[in-house]
Amino acid sequence: MPDDSRADRLSPDARIGRVALRVADLDETTAFYRDVVGLAVLDRDGDAAVLGVGGAEAADRDPVPLLVLRRDPDRPERGTTDAGLFHAAFRVPSRAALGAALGRVRERWRLDGASDHLVSEALYLDDPEGNGVEIYRDRPRGEWPADDDGTPRMATEPLDIEGVAAAAEAADAGDAPADSSPADRVPFVTDVGHVHLETASLSAFEAVYVDGIGFEVGEAGPDVRFVAAGGYHHHLAANTWRGRTTPATGRGLAWFEVVVPDAAALDAVRTRLEAVAADDDVDVAVAERANGLAVTDADGIEVRIRAE
Repeated sequence: MPDDSRADRLSPDARIGRVALRVADLDETTAFYRDVVGLAVLDRDGDAAVLGVGGAEAADRDPVPLLVLRRDPDRPERGTTDAGLFHAAFRVPSRAALGAALGRVRERWRLDGASDHLVSEALYLDDPEGNGVEIYRDRPRGEWPADDDGTPRMATEPLDIEGVAAAAEAADAGDAPADSSPADRVPFVTDVGHVHLETASLSAFEAVYVDGIGFEVGEAGPDVRFVAAGGYHHHLAANTWRGRTTPATGRGLAWFEVVVPDAAALDAVRTRLEAVAADDDVDVAVAERANGLAVTDADGIEVRIRAE
């Protein structure tokens, strides 16, 4: 397994935090992430909604925000050449929870794809504004296939859809452990497992997210990169499959977070990014925020880095 303790690598305890989207129809998009994905609405005002897990539906659990939606109807639709989001991936803790999500999608929406990635099982759909969504569950790490150097090996194979559906039915019947969450909601330990981007340049992506932020490259192909911390299969991915060539300026992805465990880990990221930003050949802007950093990459995508 790669040595994530090196100074040029992100802390192995790093994770993805919130994802923020700019949308035209806040009501419809909020309803989708509540009723189809299964997130709880934690806060809502006229122009923004925050969704996640916990909150009023679980008085004994602190709410954990996962998704921020902001109404921005005057911003143009994302153009066909614009970089941006491929999908945001919500990770549920069990096959039964994935089966429950499949049931919601079948009842209330439309499924665009379903895959077995060897390390995980995944459902794919688009939200009402065309933003890609993945809902997935990881297999136990001990079951992940790996290359000789320990890098998790992934593939894209057909998903056993009916097996996933049956796992939810078994949980409902009491034949498998049920997730302790309200009906029609994802379990409280659901999080954003990874974010997949569409980029104009994979080398520019690596300059920021590998050389700067410090993710480790896992699987890689001529038109895709998977990067991670701590030996995970991927916290971020980027592809050039659709030939995106212009920065992300329209609706869709506004920003996403990378969360590191402490101030020392944040300082290490800051040092690496300052070195990358000093290179005239790298298009990256780094700004201080009250609780961390805001980095804008060559595709106009903002990633916010903060400590726990």
